Amino acid sequence: MKRFPCVCLILFLATPVLAASKPHIITFGKWSSVQWQTGDEKPVPLKVRGLFVDGKLKEFTTGFPHEITDGLFAVRRAFRVNDSLPEDPAGAAKWQWQRGGWLLVDRASGRVSAMNLPEFDALYSASSWYRDYVAYCGISDDGKKIFAVVAQISRRKPVLKKPLPGEGIAEDAAPDSACPAPAWQRAPARVTFTSGDSKQTYAIRGHVVDIVNDNEDEAEGSQ
Repeated sequence: MKRFPCVCLILFLATPVLAASKPHIITFGKWSSVQWQTGDEKPVPLKVRGLFVDGKLKEFTTGFPHEITDGLFAVRRAFRVNDSLPEDPAGAAKWQWQRGGWLLVDRASGRVSAMNLPEFDALYSASSWYRDYVAYCGISDDGKKIFAVVAQISRRKPVLKKPLPGEGIAEDAAPDSACPAPAWQRAPARVTFTSGDSKQTYAIRGHVVDIVNDNEDEAEGSQ
């Protein structure tokens, strides 16, 4: 009988630990085809599906996830925005689907968080992932400058941010038109940005970035 209170106390103290170690179940729902309003032009089809954590809907997503580690992945967000004007009848919401930025999903904690990618434009920036790096062409706030950007999920500042030649983004530009999705290669890790007729290749060494010129490529090819 004297041991009974001790056993109860141990179970009481262990309960939060057992609850914290409970694995989270992260799943995706079925694909649905919606209309994505990209501007003044006609809407374009967009496939979206729900992201569920322990059976509860957390976000809508589009595209396929990028596996960063066995416990962490990134996926593109989709959402609806109310396009009603102030003079529209009250309660007559006009919902439009939009494509958002990237989400970071932690399988261990079940946490879903938005990634803050410098100069990333949800409409015009085409992303390309490699490990925990994401490369894309970023756009200045006024749309007049385009940057080659490489961001790493563990750092607030971009690993790379270099201006690219060009006149910026036109008002009637198509989605993902800032530049084609950058191309990665491994061993050594390099990323190539294409802007018009020019290409710029950068070597990624940890948090250090070196530009690779044509002479270096030719020298490596002759070895």
